[in-house]
Amino acid sequence: MDTVAVARFEASRDRLASLAYRLLGSAADAEDTVQDAFLRWQSADRDYVEVPEAWLTKTVTNLAIDRLRSAAVRRERAVGAWMPEPLLDGDPMLGPADTVEQRESVTLAVLTLMERLTPVERAVYVLREAFSYSHAEIAEILDITESGSQQHAHRARRRISAARTSVDIDAAAARRIVAAFLDAAASGRTERLIALLTDDATGVSDGALGTATKLIRYGNPRQLAIAMRAGFTPTAAKRKRVGGSPSVHSALVNGCPAIVLTLEDRVLGVAVLEVRDGRIAVLRSVSAPRRITRFADRWRRQRPPVPLIDAW
Repeated sequence: MDTVAVARFEASRDRLASLAYRLLGSAADAEDTVQDAFLRWQSADRDYVEVPEAWLTKTVTNLAIDRLRSAAVRRERAVGAWMPEPLLDGDPMLGPADTVEQRESVTLAVLTLMERLTPVERAVYVLREAFSYSHAEIAEILDITESGSQQHAHRARRRISAARTSVDIDAAAARRIVAAFLDAAASGRTERLIALLTDDATGVSDGALGTATKLIRYGNPRQLAIAMRAGFTPTAAKRKRVGGSPSVHSALVNGCPAIVLTLEDRVLGVAVLEVRDGRIAVLRSVSAPRRITRFADRWRRQRPPVPLIDAW
């Protein structure tokens, strides 16, 4: 492949990865999808490609839809062991964040709710809300009618409207929220944690060090508070299990405040706090290494923030 064609693809790589991540909810799958698109770009008759960006967008979108429809992906997601892969603030895979709709479309809440959509509904929602494509353009990308695109978008918005969270939180606000949560957890008083939660707060976790075969769910504020009080209380057994005393940091993850546990340069886990009306509505705890590979890599390559707790 000539250098001009490679350069043209690389100029679009971050945007394509962001599109694939929103469609798939997995950074690893998004990277594989973009690489598959590159291979197709290599073998395409590019003399007949009038608008490379449109060709690449269509290719990545349809590759992602094929992946969502694959039997292996359907099995993984059907057994209750799937959850979206968190990304650290500043990761180019998070993509455009100029509008509320763009920021909401990459929250873990929306990525989770998109599991209820068909692959085509999911694609229409992402192309429209996150990338501002017209319905005429979406129809061309997906080989559907313009009215069909409008109908898919309407259904998707209706199903995803329940995922409204605060998406205008900065690093300082995230640090305050995380500090308050940790202080309440350390107090040993369940009621202090419950006071930080919405009346319908829930939680989900993939278990200590990601060892759960199925996701662990907490269906109400009290269940969540009891679990988090136990989970965020340091013990000698926990330190032995991870090989030392972790540091506890605050961070922005997918636009939300998050607790990050690290040991030297290793990320042990990430707990994302979704905030609604000033209180925590959902806590998602992720620690399986395969779910935080990209997160951990970016964490190591940046200068870590000053920890809230040096040795937990």
